[in-house]
Amino acid sequence: MAQESPLITALPPHTDYISYLTIVEQYLTEETLPILHKVLQDETLTTNIGWDLVQILTPMLPASVDCLNDIARLGNPREVILKVTEALRFIEYDNITHHVDHEELSVSKLKITTTQPPLPLFVQQYNALLSMLTTLHARIRTKYPSRFLSTTLQAVLSSFASAESHRDDMVPSIVQMIKQMRGIQRPALPSRNSSNTLSRTVTKETNAPAASDPEGTSSSQSEPGEAAIQTKLFQAFLTHVIEEYVSNMPTVDGVPGMAWSTRLMETLHPERVIPNTKTTSYRFKADGVLHTRNDVLGQLVSLAHDLDISDSVILKAATTADIAAIGGDEEEPPASSADIPLSSAGSALLYTARQMSTILHGRQQQLSEFAIFPQHHDLMNVGLSAASSAMGTVGTEPEALIDACLALGLLALENDNIGAPGQDIHFTEYLQMTSLLASNCPNANLRGHAHYLVSTVLRSHPDDKVRFAFISDTLEHCPFENLKTTAVGWIKGEVVEASVAPHEGQESSVFSKPFALERLAPYLFPALQADLVTAPVDAAWRTFQLNLSFYHAVLNFLVLLVSSKQLRQHLDIQDLWKDHDIGGSYLQPLRNATQRFMKSIETEDGAIEYSTEEDKQQLIAGMNVMTQTLERVTEAAKTLNEP
Repeated sequence: MAQESPLITALPPHTDYISYLTIVEQYLTEETLPILHKVLQDETLTTNIGWDLVQILTPMLPASVDCLNDIARLGNPREVILKVTEALRFIEYDNITHHVDHEELSVSKLKITTTQPPLPLFVQQYNALLSMLTTLHARIRTKYPSRFLSTTLQAVLSSFASAESHRDDMVPSIVQMIKQMRGIQRPALPSRNSSNTLSRTVTKETNAPAASDPEGTSSSQSEPGEAAIQTKLFQAFLTHVIEEYVSNMPTVDGVPGMAWSTRLMETLHPERVIPNTKTTSYRFKADGVLHTRNDVLGQLVSLAHDLDISDSVILKAATTADIAAIGGDEEEPPASSADIPLSSAGSALLYTARQMSTILHGRQQQLSEFAIFPQHHDLMNVGLSAASSAMGTVGTEPEALIDACLALGLLALENDNIGAPGQDIHFTEYLQMTSLLASNCPNANLRGHAHYLVSTVLRSHPDDKVRFAFISDTLEHCPFENLKTTAVGWIKGEVVEASVAPHEGQESSVFSKPFALERLAPYLFPALQADLVTAPVDAAWRTFQLNLSFYHAVLNFLVLLVSSKQLRQHLDIQDLWKDHDIGGSYLQPLRNATQRFMKSIETEDGAIEYSTEEDKQQLIAGMNVMTQTLERVTEAAKTLNEP
């Protein structure tokens, strides 16, 4: 006859509850879990020991899921909730992605298998604990359920934020938890294509009845205002989840976040797409990683609709700086719904997702009124690094957030909805922020979108003096050479446009007069002798390389100025050339420096470093291009003395 398990023979009253817990911990294995599951059907026993079993059972998932469900159904819900939220915070999120190059995170490059790998233990723990919370919260009877809810949601969010991978597998459990807690019956939106990630579950539903709250009473009716607090808690929580999920999306083969900016332009301007290339829009359909994040975010956006989060509410939150975490301090739960702010970044991302879905997926939704001024200006001012930091870090924010901000600006431009800045300082501030994105953002596509945005908005201002002031300030004070190069393009465009005779009664532009170039000359044509000729070769080379694109932009602008008879006359280019000694203090040092660098490269004196013969030839080719450009300017300058 087989010996009966100690989990049966030691049951109270043969031992006290504390002793029985010790025995359970000693003898519990995957083989004895079915016995524990049977034992836990005793409500009295589970009420007394269930909460202490949570930490013991979670490492044994998925085999222990039945026992955890028993504890959620029959344990003391107030005590078990505390243990579950504690267990959420103690999940060990192994950084299993540290060997993975996010630039290679493309399913198209991975070996396709017929079976999905098992979910990591931390994902199974997270999802199972959220399933328990759904059952536990439904059992609690108290006048202030929001106090339990606030603590729970903070723990769920904090644990989610600690995960560095597999968030796609965790979000569906969050969505399911909120739906069940709120009683939302509408099923999740179907995937646009198959998505194995969304169908993988590690929780096990049960129809077994749950026990009542042993500490609650039939008179435990919620206080007035509790419903509003709980609703706001769910809404705020969702915006924080969206912020965590989208902002931390790894770049996949150069695709940042949801790539809304690029997909928007591909959809609205297919004529600009390079023929026979795979568009970003196509990749979001064909690439498993990108497609999955599209579906997962779709679940969150759909849930926001179920929670009645309006566009006006999230737009207001997106343009208001965060003042507190969700639900306030755990020790001081919110006293009213007004104490619970939505996530500013999460609201911006949700708002963007909604606006983009109408364009990218043809969703039947009316676009809300959104202009560059004031809405996009305010959103950028809040969503990107604050002006209090001198805007030095603008462009270093998460690429997914930058993409969302730029996408909204591009959509406003496409709708010809620029609006009007309240003050000129707002106009300048907006251009500065967008210009820094065009300079600092490491993603080339996002830099391009930012450049288009700032250039278009700059040209939109009706006052040429305001435009001139910004261009002048950029050339004089901007520390980023690529942005100064862009500014040369701005002044070039303004000069060409101003060369056309104004309409009758229209005041001539400041760019049509010599004053503009006279004012900008010290920054366009600085004296270069000290930096490029007198300085040691290695230091001069570093300066030259840093400013190379700026030099080329200025030289090409010079060719235009001296070649066009109309511009030479209207802008007094001959006087400008002489007064600022452009030939002697600007062009000649460039010639001398180019010859100096060419000699250093060819003689291999070590002042200019390169690795391979191919690198050497590329450097020589670069010097030849500069020489040819200087010759073009010199040849064109011969026309200066012509009448």
